[in-house]
Amino acid sequence: MAPASLSSARTAFARGQASSFADRAGWSAKSARRGMSRRASVTKTPRALFTGLVQGKARVRSFENLNDEFARLTLEFPKGALDGILIGASVAVNGTCLTVVELGADGASASFDLIVETLRATNLGKLSVGSEVNYERSARVGDEIGGHTVSGHVHCTAAIVEVVDTENNRKVVFETSNRGLIKYVLPKGFIAIDGCSLTVGEVDKTTGRFNVWLIPETLRVTVLGTKRVGDTVNIEIESQTQVIVDTIERYMAERGI
Repeated sequence: MAPASLSSARTAFARGQASSFADRAGWSAKSARRGMSRRASVTKTPRALFTGLVQGKARVRSFENLNDEFARLTLEFPKGALDGILIGASVAVNGTCLTVVELGADGASASFDLIVETLRATNLGKLSVGSEVNYERSARVGDEIGGHTVSGHVHCTAAIVEVVDTENNRKVVFETSNRGLIKYVLPKGFIAIDGCSLTVGEVDKTTGRFNVWLIPETLRVTVLGTKRVGDTVNIEIESQTQVIVDTIERYMAERGI
Protein backbone atom coordinates (compact mmCIF):
# COMPACT_ATOMS: atom_id res chain seq x y z
CA MET A 1 0.00 0.00 0.00
CA ALA A 2 1.31 3.45 -0.88
CA PRO A 3 2.39 5.79 1.96
CA ALA A 4 -0.44 8.18 1.12
CA SER A 5 -3.00 5.38 1.46
CA LEU A 6 -1.54 4.31 4.80
CA SER A 7 -1.66 7.91 5.98
CA SER A 8 -5.29 8.16 4.88
CA ALA A 9 -6.16 5.00 6.80
CA ARG A 10 -4.56 6.40 9.95
CA THR A 11 -6.34 9.75 9.51
CA ALA A 12 -9.76 8.16 8.95
CA PHE A 13 -9.37 5.95 12.00
CA ALA A 14 -8.19 8.84 14.18
CA ARG A 15 -11.21 10.91 13.10
CA GLY A 16 -13.49 8.01 13.98
CA GLN A 17 -11.91 7.67 17.42
CA ALA A 18 -12.17 11.40 18.07
CA SER A 19 -15.79 11.47 16.91
CA SER A 20 -16.70 8.51 19.14
CA PHE A 21 -15.04 10.07 22.17
CA ALA A 22 -16.63 13.46 21.43
CA ASP A 23 -20.04 11.81 21.16
CA ARG A 24 -19.58 10.28 24.60
CA ALA A 25 -18.42 13.61 26.01
CA GLY A 26 -21.41 15.37 24.46
CA TRP A 27 -23.81 12.85 25.95
CA SER A 28 -22.33 13.38 29.42
CA ALA A 29 -22.62 17.17 29.08
CA LYS A 30 -26.28 16.93 28.02
CA SER A 31 -26.99 14.57 30.91
CA ALA A 32 -25.47 17.02 33.39
CA ARG A 33 -27.60 19.87 32.03
CA ARG A 34 -30.74 17.79 32.41
CA GLY A 35 -29.87 16.99 36.00
CA MET A 36 -29.53 13.26 35.42
CA SER A 37 -28.02 11.20 38.23
CA ARG A 38 -24.43 9.96 38.23
CA ARG A 39 -25.74 6.41 38.18
CA ALA A 40 -27.64 7.12 34.97
CA SER A 41 -24.59 8.54 33.25
CA VAL A 42 -22.54 5.51 34.28
CA THR A 43 -25.00 2.92 33.05
CA LYS A 44 -25.88 4.67 29.78
CA THR A 45 -22.38 5.58 28.57
CA PRO A 46 -21.93 3.64 25.28
CA ARG A 47 -18.64 2.01 26.23
CA ALA A 48 -15.79 2.36 28.69
CA LEU A 49 -12.37 3.64 27.79
CA PHE A 50 -9.13 2.89 29.62
CA THR A 51 -5.64 4.33 29.29
CA GLY A 52 -3.48 1.29 30.02
CA LEU A 53 -2.01 3.01 33.08
CA VAL A 54 -2.65 0.52 35.87
CA GLN A 55 -3.75 2.32 39.03
CA GLY A 56 -2.77 -0.41 41.43
CA LYS A 57 -3.31 -3.97 42.58
CA ALA A 58 -6.45 -5.45 44.10
CA ARG A 59 -6.68 -8.74 45.98
CA VAL A 60 -9.25 -11.49 45.44
CA ARG A 61 -11.49 -11.68 48.50
CA SER A 62 -13.73 -14.40 47.10
CA PHE A 63 -14.26 -16.33 43.88
CA GLU A 64 -17.55 -18.19 43.59
CA ASN A 65 -18.02 -20.64 40.73
CA LEU A 66 -21.81 -20.59 40.57
CA ASN A 67 -21.74 -23.07 37.67
CA ASP A 68 -19.46 -24.00 34.75
CA GLU A 69 -20.43 -20.85 32.86
CA PHE A 70 -20.77 -18.20 35.54
CA ALA A 71 -18.74 -16.90 38.48
CA ARG A 72 -18.82 -14.02 40.96
CA LEU A 73 -15.51 -12.29 41.65
CA THR A 74 -15.09 -10.03 44.68
CA LEU A 75 -11.99 -7.86 44.95
CA GLU A 76 -10.56 -5.89 47.84
CA PHE A 77 -9.11 -2.56 46.72
CA PRO A 78 -6.62 -0.16 48.32
CA LYS A 79 -8.03 2.60 50.51
CA GLY A 80 -9.74 5.29 48.44
CA ALA A 81 -9.58 3.37 45.16
CA LEU A 82 -13.36 3.02 44.98
CA ASP A 83 -14.25 6.56 46.05
CA GLY A 84 -17.26 7.77 44.06
CA ILE A 85 -17.77 4.50 42.22
CA LEU A 86 -21.30 3.24 41.57
CA ILE A 87 -22.94 -0.03 40.68
CA GLY A 88 -22.84 -0.25 36.89
CA ALA A 89 -19.41 1.37 36.60
CA SER A 90 -16.69 -0.23 34.50
CA VAL A 91 -13.36 -1.38 35.90
CA ALA A 92 -10.55 -3.06 33.98
CA VAL A 93 -9.39 -6.11 35.93
CA ASN A 94 -6.22 -7.58 34.43
CA GLY A 95 -7.21 -5.63 31.34
CA THR A 96 -10.71 -7.12 31.19
CA CYS A 97 -13.58 -4.63 31.25
CA LEU A 98 -15.95 -5.72 34.04
CA THR A 99 -19.10 -4.17 35.46
CA VAL A 100 -19.51 -3.49 39.18
CA VAL A 101 -22.57 -5.44 40.35
CA GLU A 102 -22.19 -5.04 44.11
CA LEU A 103 -20.26 -2.79 46.48
CA GLY A 104 -19.12 -3.87 49.93
CA ALA A 105 -20.43 -2.04 52.98
CA ASP A 106 -16.83 -1.37 53.99
CA GLY A 107 -16.28 0.75 50.87
CA ALA A 108 -13.20 -1.26 50.00
CA SER A 109 -14.60 -4.13 47.95
CA ALA A 110 -16.52 -4.60 44.72
CA SER A 111 -18.02 -7.64 43.03
CA PHE A 112 -18.13 -8.51 39.34
CA ASP A 113 -19.92 -11.22 37.35
CA LEU A 114 -17.85 -13.36 35.00
CA ILE A 115 -19.74 -15.01 32.15
CA VAL A 116 -18.63 -17.99 30.10
CA GLU A 117 -16.80 -15.96 27.43
CA THR A 118 -14.84 -14.05 30.06
CA LEU A 119 -13.86 -17.29 31.77
CA ARG A 120 -12.84 -18.82 28.43
CA ALA A 121 -10.95 -15.93 26.86
CA THR A 122 -9.09 -14.45 29.85
CA ASN A 123 -6.99 -15.51 32.82
CA LEU A 124 -9.64 -14.45 35.35
CA GLY A 125 -11.00 -17.98 35.63
CA LYS A 126 -7.66 -19.06 37.13
CA LEU A 127 -7.88 -16.66 40.06
CA SER A 128 -8.24 -17.84 43.63
CA VAL A 129 -8.60 -16.20 47.04
CA GLY A 130 -5.51 -14.11 47.72
CA SER A 131 -4.55 -13.65 44.07
CA GLU A 132 -3.60 -10.13 43.01
CA VAL A 133 -4.88 -8.41 39.87
CA ASN A 134 -4.22 -5.13 38.08
CA TYR A 135 -7.06 -2.63 38.11
CA GLU A 136 -7.89 0.60 36.33
CA ARG A 137 -11.11 2.55 36.64
CA SER A 138 -12.55 3.86 33.38
CA ALA A 139 -11.19 7.15 32.08
CA ARG A 140 -13.16 10.38 32.20
CA VAL A 141 -13.28 13.10 29.58
CA GLY A 142 -10.21 15.27 30.12
CA ASP A 143 -8.08 12.56 31.73
CA GLU A 144 -4.52 12.18 30.51
CA ILE A 145 -4.04 9.27 28.08
CA GLY A 146 -0.56 8.43 29.28
CA GLY A 147 -0.49 4.97 27.73
CA HIS A 148 -2.75 4.19 24.78
CA THR A 149 -6.50 3.77 24.43
CA VAL A 150 -7.56 0.38 25.74
CA SER A 151 -11.07 -1.06 25.40
CA GLY A 152 -10.84 -3.84 27.97
CA HIS A 153 -11.81 -6.41 25.34
CA VAL A 154 -9.19 -9.14 25.64
CA HIS A 155 -8.22 -10.75 22.32
CA CYS A 156 -6.34 -13.75 23.67
CA THR A 157 -4.02 -14.93 26.41
CA ALA A 158 -0.28 -15.47 26.27
CA ALA A 159 2.03 -17.68 28.29
CA ILE A 160 5.29 -16.42 29.75
CA VAL A 161 8.07 -18.57 28.29
CA GLU A 162 11.15 -16.68 29.49
CA VAL A 163 12.09 -14.08 32.10
CA VAL A 164 15.49 -12.37 32.00
CA ASP A 165 16.44 -10.05 34.87
CA THR A 166 19.14 -7.41 34.64
CA GLU A 167 20.25 -4.88 37.22
CA ASN A 168 17.53 -2.31 36.51
CA ASN A 169 14.88 -3.97 34.37
CA ARG A 170 13.36 -7.23 33.22
CA LYS A 171 12.74 -8.77 29.81
CA VAL A 172 9.70 -11.01 29.54
CA VAL A 173 9.03 -13.24 26.53
CA PHE A 174 5.43 -14.23 25.74
CA GLU A 175 3.88 -16.78 23.40
CA THR A 176 0.34 -16.01 22.23
CA SER A 177 -2.44 -18.58 22.43
CA ASN A 178 -3.79 -17.34 19.08
CA ARG A 179 -0.98 -17.40 16.50
CA GLY A 180 -3.15 -15.51 14.00
CA LEU A 181 -3.03 -12.36 16.11
CA ILE A 182 0.76 -12.05 16.07
CA LYS A 183 0.53 -10.09 12.80
CA TYR A 184 -0.86 -7.19 14.84
CA VAL A 185 2.09 -7.22 17.25
CA LEU A 186 4.74 -4.91 15.82
CA PRO A 187 8.17 -3.90 17.18
CA LYS A 188 7.88 -0.56 19.02
CA GLY A 189 4.11 -0.79 18.83
CA PHE A 190 1.64 -0.69 21.72
CA ILE A 191 0.18 -3.74 23.42
CA ALA A 192 -1.87 -4.16 26.59
CA ILE A 193 -0.72 -6.97 28.87
CA ASP A 194 -3.01 -7.62 31.85
CA GLY A 195 -4.28 -4.10 31.21
CA CYS A 196 -0.84 -2.47 31.28
CA SER A 197 0.11 -0.36 28.25
CA LEU A 198 3.55 -1.52 27.12
CA THR A 199 5.88 -1.13 24.16
CA VAL A 200 6.69 -4.25 22.16
CA GLY A 201 10.35 -5.18 21.85
CA GLU A 202 11.15 -7.99 19.42
CA VAL A 203 8.62 -10.14 17.55
CA ASP A 204 9.04 -13.63 16.10
CA LYS A 205 6.02 -14.25 13.88
CA THR A 206 7.02 -17.87 13.15
CA THR A 207 6.75 -18.87 16.82
CA GLY A 208 4.10 -16.37 17.89
CA ARG A 209 6.49 -14.93 20.46
CA PHE A 210 7.32 -11.35 21.42
CA ASN A 211 9.02 -9.62 24.32
CA VAL A 212 8.67 -6.48 26.39
CA TRP A 213 11.03 -4.73 28.78
CA LEU A 214 9.72 -3.73 32.21
CA ILE A 215 11.13 -0.91 34.33
CA PRO A 216 11.22 -1.13 38.16
CA GLU A 217 8.12 1.10 38.53
CA THR A 218 6.04 -1.24 36.37
CA LEU A 219 7.27 -4.22 38.37
CA ARG A 220 6.35 -2.47 41.62
CA VAL A 221 2.91 -1.15 40.70
CA THR A 222 1.53 -4.06 38.65
CA VAL A 223 1.19 -7.81 38.99
CA LEU A 224 3.75 -8.24 36.22
CA GLY A 225 6.40 -8.00 38.93
CA THR A 226 5.31 -11.36 40.36
CA LYS A 227 4.75 -13.23 37.10
CA ARG A 228 6.90 -16.27 36.39
CA VAL A 229 7.50 -18.68 33.51
CA GLY A 230 4.30 -20.63 32.83
CA ASP A 231 1.96 -17.90 34.06
CA THR A 232 -0.76 -16.62 31.73
CA VAL A 233 -1.54 -12.99 30.92
CA ASN A 234 -4.34 -11.26 29.03
CA ILE A 235 -3.51 -9.65 25.70
CA GLU A 236 -5.31 -6.80 23.95
CA ILE A 237 -3.81 -5.75 20.65
CA GLU A 238 -3.76 -2.05 19.80
CA SER A 239 -6.90 -1.16 17.86
CA GLN A 240 -5.32 1.30 15.44
CA THR A 241 -2.66 -1.24 14.47
CA GLN A 242 -5.37 -3.83 13.82
CA VAL A 243 -7.35 -1.47 11.60
CA ILE A 244 -4.29 -0.48 9.57
CA VAL A 245 -3.09 -4.07 9.09
CA ASP A 246 -6.57 -5.26 8.08
CA THR A 247 -7.00 -2.30 5.72
CA ILE A 248 -3.69 -2.99 4.00
CA GLU A 249 -4.47 -6.71 3.67
CA ARG A 250 -7.91 -5.99 2.21
CA TYR A 251 -6.48 -3.38 -0.17
CA MET A 252 -3.84 -5.81 -1.44
CA ALA A 253 -6.30 -8.71 -1.73
CA GLU A 254 -8.76 -6.64 -3.76
CA ARG A 255 -5.99 -5.74 -6.20
CA GLY A 256 -4.42 -9.16 -6.33
CA ILE A 257 -1.15 -7.94 -4.87
